[in-house]
Amino acid sequence: MFKPELYNKKFIISAGASGIGYEIANKIIENGGKVYLTDINQKKINFIKSRKKYQKKIFAEKLNCNNHDDVKKYFNNLKFLKKIDGLINNIGIAGPTKYLNDISIEEWKQTIDTNLNTHFYFSKYAIPLLKKNKSGSIINLSSTAGLYGFPQRSAYAASKWAIIGLTKTLAMELGKFNIRVNAICPGTIKGDRMGRVIRDKAKFLKVSKKLVEKEFLSMTSLKNWIYEEDIGKMCCFLISDDAERISGQIISVDGNTLRMD
Repeated sequence: MFKPELYNKKFIISAGASGIGYEIANKIIENGGKVYLTDINQKKINFIKSRKKYQKKIFAEKLNCNNHDDVKKYFNNLKFLKKIDGLINNIGIAGPTKYLNDISIEEWKQTIDTNLNTHFYFSKYAIPLLKKNKSGSIINLSSTAGLYGFPQRSAYAASKWAIIGLTKTLAMELGKFNIRVNAICPGTIKGDRMGRVIRDKAKFLKVSKKLVEKEFLSMTSLKNWIYEEDIGKMCCFLISDDAERISGQIISVDGNTLRMD
């Protein structure tokens, strides 16, 4: 079985105390790395700090990633690291399930701010630490919604398409420093966030959640769920030296999405 070598390498993960970010963090430490994660959920942070298996492996801190000043302060406090091996921009929200003309200005701004601007904040302050390492990797979490149109999810789709452009551009800018930048596009992930998306779409369409779930799964060739662990495995490969020639790529882990409608 393939096992990426991440021994003693250091990685920062935004929104890493639950969901995909948490699975990525677990996979990194399973492969020998150390994780510095942030999350806005204090309860989740406390849980991580209470677990013996995470001591000296995962360093968790509460942080509002939408607040630029707080992100800047967080990185200033990480200067003792001197350098890092990678950044995983994981933070994201589902945004509203509505037709575009029904989306409020506040809903649109919140989705773009959370799903795009936070990637800018974290990348801006992580890049100097990666340059000092003279190598490294940035992983941006986009979505298959960043590759297709997605009716009733325009704010989310717009933010995820923007991540693709950011990824491609950063890969061009940072290649000369031996820093690789890639994006992962998860498909229909089994978990709380997708559960809320299904609930909201069912309510919007006035149909059952089971019907919406069945429709989502029908949109892929494999006709089944993607699991958070699948994203963790892909991320660990991309941040390892085994992927040292892979950059500027948009990699879907989605069971082959055929459509989103």
